[in-house]
Amino acid sequence: MDELTLEREYFARGYTAVAGVDEVGRGPLAGPVVCAAVILSLEEEKRILGIDDSKRLSPKKREYLAEKIKEAARAYAIAEVGPDVIDDINILQATRLGMKRAVEALSPAPDFVLTDGNMKLDILFPQRSLVKGDALVASIGAASIVAKVYRDGLMAKYAERYPFYGFERNAGYGTKEHFTAIREHGICEIHRKTFVKKFLDGQQKAT
Repeated sequence: MDELTLEREYFARGYTAVAGVDEVGRGPLAGPVVCAAVILSLEEEKRILGIDDSKRLSPKKREYLAEKIKEAARAYAIAEVGPDVIDDINILQATRLGMKRAVEALSPAPDFVLTDGNMKLDILFPQRSLVKGDALVASIGAASIVAKVYRDGLMAKYAERYPFYGFERNAGYGTKEHFTAIREHGICEIHRKTFVKKFLDGQQKAT
């Protein structure tokens, strides 16, 4: 993971700016999906130890690595796609849109793009998707860390505006606390109406 093995393979083929792309927040009932794209440096002095799938790291470790990545990377970019768009075009298409925006915001631009999962993006650059790429490819793992830290911080800010839902603890995911708050207070502006409807329909069928 820390050896940038795949990135070096593409460098040997003539690609000089390989970007990793990942998303955070496909599953929550509230908040945006956040995508990040990162071009890591291949220079030994800018090597970052400890990059991994963000879900396998503690919050403290993620925050530390996110700062290191932003300092040492050749480029990084973050893109949000909000609840209204998610409701309009569905979460899969919203994720693709966010990844596209993150990739196209990179400066310098990439010449090859590696995405997590099984994602075909509407971009001009050559690309490859890898299942569990965030745990296997350093640049994708770096993107997952940057996106996760950004989104968690964003949801903590939303918690100040919408205090009933515990966003600072659940980041918008469907915890028992969150479900209870929806029943008691309804939804707020950052809820995904299509997701909440599925939750409520499921609850009604279960009773």
